[in-house]
Amino acid sequence: MIVLFTDFGLEGPYAGQMKAVLAQLAPRELVVDLFSDAPACNPKAAAYLLPAYTEEFPLDTVFLCVVDPGVGSAARRPVIVRSSGRWFVGPDNGLFDILTRRGSHVEWWEIAWRPQRLSNTFHGRDLFAPVAAHLARGILPSDELIAGKPLDGGLETGWPDDLYEIVYVDHFGNAMAGIRTASLSSNAVLKVGKHTLPWARTFSDVVPGQGFWYGNANGLVEIAVNQGRADQLLELKIGNSLKYM
Repeated sequence: MIVLFTDFGLEGPYAGQMKAVLAQLAPRELVVDLFSDAPACNPKAAAYLLPAYTEEFPLDTVFLCVVDPGVGSAARRPVIVRSSGRWFVGPDNGLFDILTRRGSHVEWWEIAWRPQRLSNTFHGRDLFAPVAAHLARGILPSDELIAGKPLDGGLETGWPDDLYEIVYVDHFGNAMAGIRTASLSSNAVLKVGKHTLPWARTFSDVVPGQGFWYGNANGLVEIAVNQGRADQLLELKIGNSLKYM
C-alpha cells in the first residue's frame, strides 16, 4: 500500500502526475489518498498531523509525503525513514521529526539515486514517487535503484512534543491542534484568541452554536462548534496559538 500525504490540494495536475508514476512502477499496489490538503508549505504543522494518522495502516505501508517548500535547494535532503515498521519518503525538512521521536526501531537513509529527468520544482513526481514505488515492491533502500546512504538521523527541529497551535482546518471548519489528547485532562479549558473553550465528549453534549474542544478519533485535540463552523465563528486559522487554562 502507498499512502499519499501532500499539500498539493485536490485541484490541478500534481497528485495525478504522481499517481501516474506509481501506476507505471508499482501497478499492483493500492494507492490511498490520506491528506491532499496538508498545511501548505508548512512542514512544522504537518509534522504533528503525520504521526496521528499512520498507526491505522498495516506494517510495511509506504507513506509518500510531500510538504516541501525547500524543493530543489541544497539545504534539505531527500530521505527514506523506517519507523515503527512503516516506510516514509520525502524531504528532510522537519516533516518526520515528531514521527520519529514517537516511533520505534527508527532508521534513516539519504536518497542518493537521481532520475534522468529531475525537475527543480517537482521532486514529488520525479524523485519521491519512484522511490516510494520501489519500496512498495519490496526493494530495500540499499538497492542501486534507490542508492540509500544510511544516516544517523534527520533534521532536529527543537519543536515541542505537543504544539499549542492550530495545525489543520477540515472541510467542516473544525480545527485540529498539535496537541495529543492524552496530554490534557478532560477538565482542561483552552483559550484561543478571545474565546474560552471547555471540553465536551462529543458534539451533541453542547448546545448548537457553542464552541468546545474534544479528543478526535486520531488522538489529537480538536476545536469545533456544534452545528457550526469553528473556523468562522471562532476566527481560527492554521498557526493560531492556544493556551491551557
